[in-house]
Formats: sequence, structure tokens, C-alpha cells
Amino acid sequence: MGRTPRRTSRKRSKLAGRAIAASAALILGGGGMVAVNVYANAGQSSGSPDARTQAGEQGGNLGLATISCPDVGTQLSDVPDGAREDVDRRLAELDTQITAAYEKFAKAKDTGQAEAVLAPLEEQRRPTIEGIGSTIDQAGGKPPQGIDGMAPCTMRRDDAAGQQPPQGGDDGQQPPQDGGEQPPGDGGDQQQPPDDGAEQPPDQQNGNGPEAGDFVDINSVQPNVNRPGKQRGASRGTFTTKCGTNENGKFNPDNVIAAPGVSNGAHHMHDYIGNQATDAFSSDDDLANGDTTCKNQGDKSTYYWPVLRLQNGEDENDAGADGGGKDQNVGKIQTPASVTLKFAGNATSKVVAMPRFLRIITGDAKALTNGDANANASWSCTGFEDRQLKDKYPICPEGSKVVRSFNFQSCWDGQNTDSANHRTHVAFADAGSGACPQGFKAIPQLVQRIVYDVPPGPGFAVDSFPEQLHKPITDHGDFINVFDEKLMNRVAKCINSGQRCN
Repeated sequence: MGRTPRRTSRKRSKLAGRAIAASAALILGGGGMVAVNVYANAGQSSGSPDARTQAGEQGGNLGLATISCPDVGTQLSDVPDGAREDVDRRLAELDTQITAAYEKFAKAKDTGQAEAVLAPLEEQRRPTIEGIGSTIDQAGGKPPQGIDGMAPCTMRRDDAAGQQPPQGGDDGQQPPQDGGEQPPGDGGDQQQPPDDGAEQPPDQQNGNGPEAGDFVDINSVQPNVNRPGKQRGASRGTFTTKCGTNENGKFNPDNVIAAPGVSNGAHHMHDYIGNQATDAFSSDDDLANGDTTCKNQGDKSTYYWPVLRLQNGEDENDAGADGGGKDQNVGKIQTPASVTLKFAGNATSKVVAMPRFLRIITGDAKALTNGDANANASWSCTGFEDRQLKDKYPICPEGSKVVRSFNFQSCWDGQNTDSANHRTHVAFADAGSGACPQGFKAIPQLVQRIVYDVPPGPGFAVDSFPEQLHKPITDHGDFINVFDEKLMNRVAKCINSGQRCN
């Protein structure tokens, strides 16, 4: 395809907007939290007539948080190659439809106005979903059963505050529904913010998020990381690749894995490190011929994730752009203080080299409305990384930094570099034994650790699809393997021989 990729890059400061609103949070003795005026998003001030967060304008809509629609993409298992392009385009149309409906919903002054967006949204979704089914059928595939019934959407409340997080708070190794078993973890003994009428930040009450209930003091979380022990025959080595922190400011709101060929397919901004030719339109040839920020030039892989922003009322220069302010993502984008990319082994067996152009998505960008079956978010603080949070952001003590970590799927079906729902060609190793599901081969496991030096307190959030409300459980990471084959073989050999290489 040999085209010049479109690139979206900006320079930004390493720690923009250090100062945040005074009295960010009062951490109570029992581990609770009262947040005070910390989430004044740019473009959504307390005096804004369009701010959905003003109770006086909300009437009966107060408490309705978002629009929840069935995720068609996760149900796709049989999409012939000839149908992929059209199906991907239509899936992206569904996301755009929800985004437009959410914008109207966010401006609603009462329940009636909010619910009025549902019928037109269903009318938009129905022909798009029918088109997906027809395209698959005409290409010789089999549309998912019940796909025609996925057009209706509903309203849902943000009832996360005060609820216990999903159990199994281990090291992020929660398998999706496509393979492997995971015994329930202890989840830690987390103290949640009290649901007793504690003051909520005025600019985020029932707004686009985050809210006080999305944060927890890391000191109130009990250690909860459990990893399977290494068995005889395990691959014990590691390979570390150094690719920087995106200090050059390359990001865009595309998603070349889930929405190839669609500008703003993610409706949120991504940080990119590694391959500099990555955007929605990048072909494998484009990636193979692209520049890389990785120190080892044999690694031209693409690593990307949603940016993290300070919610401090300051505009980023994408405040009026797709993926930024147009998609309810506001605040100063933070460059990570450090990024570690490590490939690790398997607890029970040797690993095989990854195939070139293997694509892996870990986590679920729509976990708020989809549920946590594919969620794989892990949040913590430096000095406390034996305590991992899935559906809460951590409040770190002074001197401690916020940590996002991603433990990618480490088992491969041995044949495919991608799949219709971008999940079933890879799987997680069993959380108890560390073994891959039957029929899958162990590959080097990508472990990402991203550290941020942000002001203490609950004043930050990751970008998200607008209707996902910037919830921490929606965090996710994407990877395309563009190691040259010689180097990838060395990675596997290093890991299998128990060495630590870079």
C-alpha cells in the first residue's frame, strides 16, 4: 500500500499544570474520601450553561450517567477477510453514533430529554448493524446469532461509587471469555469512599467524570497480587526494549487495530511510542518501513494507550479537536515520567517467537457498559505495587507516583495475527497454574509499566469514549509486533535460557 501515513504530533510539557485546586481531597481515617472542587474540566466550568453537571439544570435527569449499548464488535467471531474492511467501518459508525447521542444526552435538563435520544439512536444503529450482518453473510461468513436485536440502547446510572470492585485483584491476568480459567482472588480489603452524601465536586456531579467514587487511598488497599510459581520447564528470562516516553508528543485518536482506515476511530487520544508511522491508515508495509523511537532499531513495534490528563481546568491544545474536547476529553495531557516495556516468559513452558504483525489489545475501552469480562486495568502507586486496583484510580501519598501496568495476553493460537473481535487469536495463561489453554502456544508476554509524576490527590483521568465516563476500568493497551524476525528469535532465546537481555 506504500502510502505516507498521516501523523498527528504535538509538543507538550513533561508535567503541565503542576498546581491543582487546593484541598484536593481529605483522606479520612477509615480510608474514605471527600473530594472538593478538583475536577473542574476545561470547557465545563461551574458557570457554563452547557455543563451537564449543574443540578439546577438537570431536574429528573440527575443520577442518569450514560448511554449503554450492546457492543457488536465483541460478538463477532466469523468475519471473512473480504468483509473485514466494511465491517470495521460500520463498527466505527456505531461508535460515532453513540458519541453524537451522548453529546445530546449530556445537555439534557431532565429525564425526558435524556431518554429522548434513545429512539433516534436505535434508528441509526439498526441499519448499520443489519449492514454488518449482510456483509458477513455475503462474504460467506455466519453473522452472530441475535445481532439484529442489538440495536436498542438503554440509560444507566453511575452506581459504581460505594460498590466493591470486581474480585480477583491479582496482577491484571484476568482472562477474557475466550480461554483459560482464573480462580477468584481475594481482591484485597479495599475501603471505599462512603456513600453518605459526602460532598461531590460540583463540576462533576453526574458529569462526564471522573468523580470522587472513582478514587481510593492506596493506603487503604491490602496487598492482593498473586502470581503462579515457576515450574520445571518454565521460561524465566526477560527482554527489555527501551522506546522512550513519547516525549516527542506523537498521538492521535485513531485505532489501527480496532478501526483501521477510520479517522478518530477511538474518540480518545492515544500516546504512541515505538513506531512513528502509526495511524488509522497504516498498512503492515508502512509499519515495517517506519521510523521508531526504540533504542534497538530492530524493534519497530507499535505501543499505544489512552493519554492521562490532569483534570485541573486548563485547556490542552486539542480542546476543540476530535479525540480531545469534541469527544469530552479535556485537561492537560501528561507525558509519563517513565515507561518500561518488558517481555517475560511462561511459568510452565518455553516460549515461541511472536509472528510479525501480531496484534494484541488488552483490556476493554468499553468496560463500563460491557462489564469486566475483558477488563485488564491495573492501577497502583510506586512503593505499593503489591496492591493493584482494577476499577479505582489510586490516591498516592506524597512522594509516590501513579502507576499504570498492562500484562498482555501471552498465549497465541499458532495461526492468526488477528481475529474478528481482535481477541480470540490470543489468550491469557491460567492465573493459577500459568499454563496456556489447550491449542495455544506460549509467547513472550509484554508487560508495560507506565509511571506518572502528578500532583497528589484525585485530579487525573485517562481518556475514554465519551459514554465511558473516564472510568479507570476502561484502561487498555494496544500492541503490534514489528520486531524483525532475527531480533524476535533472540528475544525468545533469551527468555527461554533464563537471561535478562535488552
